[in-house]
Order: sequence, then structure tokens, then C-alpha cells
Amino acid sequence: MIQIASKFYFNYSFFKTVFIVISLFFANTFCFAADAALKNGKLIEETKCYACHAKKSGFGNGDLIYTRSDRKVANYQRLKAMVAICNSELRLDLFPEDEADVAQYLNQQFYHFKIN
Repeated sequence: MIQIASKFYFNYSFFKTVFIVISLFFANTFCFAADAALKNGKLIEETKCYACHAKKSGFGNGDLIYTRSDRKVANYQRLKAMVAICNSELRLDLFPEDEADVAQYLNQQFYHFKIN
């Protein structure tokens, strides 16, 4: 019985260690992917969105479009829809993944909506 118990303990420890290592790997991969998405969203916003929004604001500051009191975006779904509308109407040629990155960046930077 003692050998069985120690053998079980060894296997449990081994699997616990493997689980922890795998979990850390996926956590790091997810964090890296999230950071990459935010960086991509920021780059796209700065190169394809900011100038147009700066012109629309009338003050030369593209960020004002996101922070004005009468903004059209009230939730994350609407934010994603507005990014898609801009992409389509202005023919920005963004892929769906790019639209998602821009929405994620804008939400993190300005809106702070709860993502469903």
C-alpha cells in the first residue's frame, strides 16, 4: 500500500507540474497576443483614423471624437460597428482582425466598456 500511495503521489505531482507549465505557457501566449492586438490597433488608429477625426473635431485633435459628451458609441458592440462602418465607408481596407484590434485599442484607451 505504501508503494501505491507514493506512486500515486509522484504521478499527481508530475501532472500538477505539467499542468502549471502548460498554463503558464498559454497565459504568456495570450498576453503576447493581447499586447500585439493592442499595438496593431494603436498603429492603425494613428495612421488611418486620427487625421480624419482631428479634422472632424475642428480642433486638430483626433482624440476628441472619442471623448466628446455627445459621442455615438455607448457600448462595445456599437464601438465595433462604428469601426466597421468607418472601414467600409472610407475604404480603409482593414481585415476583420484589424477592425477588432482597433476596437479593442479604443476601448482600452478611451471607452472602458465591459466586453461581453
